[in-house]
Amino acid sequence: MKMKRFFITMALLLIFAPAYGFAQMGHGMMRETPGGMMHEHMMGHEGMMGYENMMGNMTDMINELSGLMSKMSEMMKDMPRENMHQISSTMRDTCSEMSRMSEMMDKGAATDEEIKAVHHRIKDLQKRMSEMEK
Repeated sequence: MKMKRFFITMALLLIFAPAYGFAQMGHGMMRETPGGMMHEHMMGHEGMMGYENMMGNMTDMINELSGLMSKMSEMMKDMPRENMHQISSTMRDTCSEMSRMSEMMDKGAATDEEIKAVHHRIKDLQKRMSEMEK
């Protein structure tokens, strides 16, 4: 019964987490500000990434995280009980990264350092997944 509940939870997470991330993508991006549209306003800040560049990076990172979620789903089909803790930890961290990205998109701006940090954490998650596959 616990496994059935776990798989239902995982299925819901796999369905709704990417949808939530994509839904958050547009929220607040085109808000009016005294300086014009939000994306025009944010480009004037020192160290801030341009809108197109930020969205390109976000799209790439969402695709990477989506791939990780798919890989986790496949691994769970015949996963030994001992690996359950590792995959649940990786899953939580994946969701945290999605939340961080949606927060960056919500504020409509990100610095190069923020994007690089998310990229680094995603690479770490991918490394953890490949170690579990062994």
